Amino acid sequence: MTTSSLSLKRWVTVTLTLSLLLGGIVLGLAVVEIGLRLAGIEYRTFYTVEEQRGWAGRPYTAGWVRDEGEAYIQYNSEGFHDQEHPQVKPENTFRIALLGDSFTEAVQVPQAQGIAAVIERELKNCSTLAGRDVEVMNFGVNGYGTDQELLTLREKVWNYSPDLVLLNFYPGNDVINNSRTLTQKMVSMTAMDDSALMKPYFVEKDGDWVVDDTFVNMDIYRSQKSWWHQAYLKVQDHLRILQVLKQAKYALPLPHQDHKKPDSQIATKPATLSPFTDPEWQNFLKQTEWLAYNTATDPEWQQAWQLTEGLIRSIHHEAITKKANFAVVTLTTPLQVNPDPTVRHHQEVSGVTDWFYPEKRITALGEREGFTTINLGQSFQAYAEQNNVCLHGFDNTFRCNGHWNASGHQLAGEIVAKTLCKQGLNNS
Repeated sequence: MTTSSLSLKRWVTVTLTLSLLLGGIVLGLAVVEIGLRLAGIEYRTFYTVEEQRGWAGRPYTAGWVRDEGEAYIQYNSEGFHDQEHPQVKPENTFRIALLGDSFTEAVQVPQAQGIAAVIERELKNCSTLAGRDVEVMNFGVNGYGTDQELLTLREKVWNYSPDLVLLNFYPGNDVINNSRTLTQKMVSMTAMDDSALMKPYFVEKDGDWVVDDTFVNMDIYRSQKSWWHQAYLKVQDHLRILQVLKQAKYALPLPHQDHKKPDSQIATKPATLSPFTDPEWQNFLKQTEWLAYNTATDPEWQQAWQLTEGLIRSIHHEAITKKANFAVVTLTTPLQVNPDPTVRHHQEVSGVTDWFYPEKRITALGEREGFTTINLGQSFQAYAEQNNVCLHGFDNTFRCNGHWNASGHQLAGEIVAKTLCKQGLNNS
């Protein structure tokens, strides 16, 4: 046999081996992919970076959420967990724009069970609105602070000509989210990466609050904004294997960061959008919830509160300019409305000064500025105790912890609708 014949035979053997190996890998991956689909396992990426607000929902994205509760959710063309709404308001319609964070977005429950849908149903029986249709639009986004909600108002909400802007204020972290200083402490305490800082902040300049959007210069923002990352997200939408790998990476322990090191030397990973399985994050939530119910004597917290109040005033003033009504709803945190009073008592011994401090502060602001406030805390606390029921939490997560369950959304929607019908729609 000639040398050329031997070389050809060797080439055919190697090629066949590699082909069989590659085919086996492809077949194996295909079997895994099919198995994941049959098992209904998916972890869609529902958010993407956004130049004005830091991040936003991905338009038209749909999929199951099972890490807390269970619901099939769909985002509309604007990237919100809501149905489509025409920009031109239908005749004889009272339109409400709902601003807020993950409690408002409500991906833990089916859309029909969220607070926006409950308010819409309940207000249809309101005599003040007799003869008018009611439309509640959900502009809530996971992780937003009051600052991003103000920007959402400017970028999205006014296009829909709402009659009422309803701001849902979450005492558990909204004040922290509005403060770069407090957020940086959060990042340090939880060993999260700097993606938590990848957002705009308002800073005081010449007696006014202006937007600081320097986050667009962060490496993590540029990376996630790049065409290749956006293309990868689209591929990931169709491959459950990639979704599982992403979730597995999120499940790995977060490395503690040394912020004295250059970014290139810091081992980082994207912050998970599902922190409820992270014990370190749970501990931090309890610490921040404890701080939220103190009387804010710390200078940094006082400054953060002043900024938060300034942002709420800005939303109110814009509503006045647009001839829209405005109201603020103070939401509840898990500890505040735990059905077991001994749980709250333990926190009181630890130093909680007033379980209703945020409500009182927002109410005082509303009285000074002339807008309606709706406080859910006392009603939720009484209902939870009387009925021995958790209004936060799901069977697949921590009991009485996390976001509102369907019962929490129902109660919140009923209280908000009843109060609005009684006193919040008089000028509309």
